Amino acid sequence: MAEFDLQIRGGTIVDGTRAPRVEGDLWIRDGRVAQIGGSAPGTAKRVIDAEGHVVAPGFVDLHTHYDAQIRWDPYCTISGWHGVTSVVLGNCGFGFAPVKPEFRDRSMLTMTRTEAIPYASMQAGLDWDWETIPEYLDSLDRAPKGVNVIQYMPTASLMTYVMGLEAAKTRPATAEERAEMQRLLHEGMDAGLCGFSIQRLGPDSVQADFDGSPMVTDTMVDEDILALAEVLRERGEGFIQITQAEGKGLKHDYAFLEKLAATAQRPILHNAVLPARVDAEVHRRPLRWIQRCQDEGLPIYAQCGTGRAGFAFTLEHWNLYDASPIWREATTGTKEERLQKIRNPALRQQLVDEFEAADRRLRAIQAGVGGNPKFLVIQSVNGQPELEHYVGQSVGQIAEAEDKHPIEVMLDLSIAGDLNVEFLGPDRGSNAEYMAEMIHEPFSIPGVSDGGAHTKFFTGGAFTTDFLTWLVRDEERVTLEEAHYRLSNLPAQAAGFKDRGVLAEGAAADVVVYNLEELAIDPPWIGNIEHDFPAGEWRRVQRAIGYRAIVVNGEVTFEHGECTGATPGKLLRHGVDA
Repeated sequence: MAEFDLQIRGGTIVDGTRAPRVEGDLWIRDGRVAQIGGSAPGTAKRVIDAEGHVVAPGFVDLHTHYDAQIRWDPYCTISGWHGVTSVVLGNCGFGFAPVKPEFRDRSMLTMTRTEAIPYASMQAGLDWDWETIPEYLDSLDRAPKGVNVIQYMPTASLMTYVMGLEAAKTRPATAEERAEMQRLLHEGMDAGLCGFSIQRLGPDSVQADFDGSPMVTDTMVDEDILALAEVLRERGEGFIQITQAEGKGLKHDYAFLEKLAATAQRPILHNAVLPARVDAEVHRRPLRWIQRCQDEGLPIYAQCGTGRAGFAFTLEHWNLYDASPIWREATTGTKEERLQKIRNPALRQQLVDEFEAADRRLRAIQAGVGGNPKFLVIQSVNGQPELEHYVGQSVGQIAEAEDKHPIEVMLDLSIAGDLNVEFLGPDRGSNAEYMAEMIHEPFSIPGVSDGGAHTKFFTGGAFTTDFLTWLVRDEERVTLEEAHYRLSNLPAQAAGFKDRGVLAEGAAADVVVYNLEELAIDPPWIGNIEHDFPAGEWRRVQRAIGYRAIVVNGEVTFEHGECTGATPGKLLRHGVDA
């Protein structure tokens, strides 16, 4: 009789293909699904009782920034707690390779603002045993992993490596530099990269460099991007992730993305499409464009912002108003420099004037992240008793009571609390109808977790649990079958994962087992503070409730929410377990 490593017994199997759910057992051997349903001709070393539970493929998180964190947290939590078994690293053009030894510190400084990852943790947690992409991938391969990973070429790192930082920020590449970047992308693809990524948000990028200047790729010219796309077309492999701004006064538009897709002839993951609460055109307009592209044979996918995690922030760390040059000026520099700036009467008046005259784009950015300042709620006041009476009040309420402008209230409280007064973006509701409408388009992928980024004020890695509890269970607007297709199968297809995202005999055994009725995010709106990063740094976390087991390559990594210590994750070069 055959022996299996694991039997998941009596669950409701949702295989990720949209096929109707079935009751039955799933058997695993040597890291792969050996049999689904029926009676197995043998016994298993381990049995998990899944009665009353859903058994589904592990989730694929396409948009993360765990590039540093995976070196000290093999499970890429928060995502790993919430059923994610595979992640993509190197998004938005940001990462740590290729990098010259003398640029290591500067590359970490970049990530402290654009993705808000603690500098001290990176200093303590990165061993820097690489320079080139092949060396970096070998290092990542050696590192213990509790999830599977694939890696983009971070285009900002590539340009800086070839051109130098100042040149990369101020001019197009020369013909020789462009050829060298193509050569290095070929070299990286040979070593196992899955493509390349870019953030292109213009001179007033919402995610700036640590000194407030645009990121390297924010002002990257079309020709340099298209040169990299030609590499993917020549190879017939790989895909592109691009976060690109559109709007009045911005040179980047849909026409360029169409040209990019036509040049590469490879999938383009367009970030990010998300619905408003009231205006349906906010999501319908980009979806109509993507549908037209698909009809014309251009493989463009919508990466959709489906998570509803809240923001809580202080002006010591906040950076997501960076689309405003004035806010960017106020929130860059050391803590002492920031305090000095927000005391400056001229700058304060500029912030007030901008708030009153803010254009639609800036208001949309503010609403989409921290929210309109007057609706922010005071959550904590640096433990200062004289400020405690403000806790629970909104900035707008305080402004009215004290006859101040809301911006003045934010700045005055921040000064009084040594920049550690915490502002909470309140839950003002989301539109389930619009979210479901968006996600039912054939090319829409849920997520944009930003996992590993903005660690002190955001917890997007819980989006998978939120999707299942909100849209499937509570609102009943998405079927269980459709949800698992969107959370696992479709992203795996778009990103070039092989044998992942489905439960099928012979496929890799990445599996989640959960009780849909018990599934929950803890805490539900904004994360608790935990000091679990290197160098004693803290982050916000939202843990998961209701996951019976999470299985990666046939091994249980979490059981009832507790980590087993197993690290069966793999670097999937070219999307496959080599």
